[in-house]
Amino acid sequence: METRGFQSVLRTIESKIGIQCANYKQDYLQRRIQSRMRMNKTDSYAEYNSQLISSTTEQEALRNALTINVTKFWRDPEVFELIKREVLPEIKRRKQKIRIWSAGCATGEEPYTLALMCHEARVLFPDVQMTIFASDIDKEALKKAEEGIYHRKALVNLSESQIRRHFDGQKDGTYKVKQHLKDLVKFSRHDLMSGRAVTQYLDIILCRNVTIYFTEKQKDELARIFAPALAEGGYYVMGKTEYMGRDVEHLYDPFNPIQKIYLKKKK
Repeated sequence: METRGFQSVLRTIESKIGIQCANYKQDYLQRRIQSRMRMNKTDSYAEYNSQLISSTTEQEALRNALTINVTKFWRDPEVFELIKREVLPEIKRRKQKIRIWSAGCATGEEPYTLALMCHEARVLFPDVQMTIFASDIDKEALKKAEEGIYHRKALVNLSESQIRRHFDGQKDGTYKVKQHLKDLVKFSRHDLMSGRAVTQYLDIILCRNVTIYFTEKQKDELARIFAPALAEGGYYVMGKTEYMGRDVEHLYDPFNPIQKIYLKKKK
């Protein structure tokens, strides 16, 4: 496949879709763009660029392709078990309000998992108020997250009792998140590359399996953005395959490096 016109497509992505391509690995961009070209039966970047400029439908399709994030409830169970068993109890011992950010929440499985965990923890800590901020750049993913309707395969890591307590079965075989979980989550559209956090004074930030598409420079920049957004004693949770860059590791202390959980370094 010819490569002329690739830079023109990148410029169109930045101007029409609002995604800064310099923050993504080039081979990742090429794979996603070429996949959309095959879907449109287009052989050249120049031809695809013309389609992209003229079609808002294709712009949205490419946005979804570039920001795709396959997920499920309780993904990487050992991470959530550690948060449930050690992180949340430690925060609850010193605070009455807990603020959590699911950054790059995709279709909502992660923030609803956190909501489920927080709701069940209220039995032991009824006076603790918990709020989960969930954000993503993808409007369609956020729409699905707010609807909170999932196929059975997304619930594979949940017990039957958890499913009964926290979901309503639908006639078409899907499951809808119950209102008591929805009430704990605040969804918003947010670009992680905007240079700012979605809010401040956070106790936990989870940004998992998102930065694998980013350049090393952008990964480090996110770590710099997250650190001041965390309250003293706040936790930063990374994806299992991700790592802390050397240029930013001075901002955090390891809490559980195997599960990629770090503590904001004390001043």
